Order: sequence, then C-alpha cells, then structure tokens
Amino acid sequence: MAIVMNMHWPEVSKSQYEETRRQVMWETNVPKGAKFHVAWFAKDGMHVLDIWESQADFEKFVNDRLMPAVKRLGIQGQPKVEIEAAHAIFAPDVSAK
Repeated sequence: MAIVMNMHWPEVSKSQYEETRRQVMWETNVPKGAKFHVAWFAKDGMHVLDIWESQADFEKFVNDRLMPAVKRLGIQGQPKVEIEAAHAIFAPDVSAK
C-alpha cells in the first residue's frame, strides 16, 4: 500500500539539502518504491513530502542511503516524520514551472 511521508527538519539548510541530494543521488539512481518527492523551505525550516510504494521501501532508503549521507555531512537535529497510508494519488503535471 502506498504511503505518504511528511517530514519537517528545522536544522537543515538549503545548502545541506542540496549536498545531500548530490551525494544520495535519488534523482539519478531512483530508490525502489519512490514515487514522488517535493521539498521546500519555510521560516520554520525544511519540509519534505514523499509518496512511497511502501513504508518498508522508505525505511530501507533512509537506513541504507539517506542517513549515511546525513551523518557524513554532520547535519544536526532529528526530523519530525509522519507516515500515513495514501488514500488517493493524483499528479497530472508535477513538473515545477
């Protein structure tokens, strides 16, 4: 069952996110089960919304690829992560304009 992952990580800067993105290469070496990813920065820090095929796929990505890069980069704090079952998914044009 597809899941929605909502993350808030106040301590992550734009430059840290971009370096993590470069090291983890989730856009060029797409992890199993990844369906959608959007990140943004607000006054209260970084936010991410993902859709994954399953919670197990998300957890494998976090443990095997994301967290090793986070540790190498010395990113501080812990994210607040919420995971819920997806009820409906509709994305007719998800490309950023």
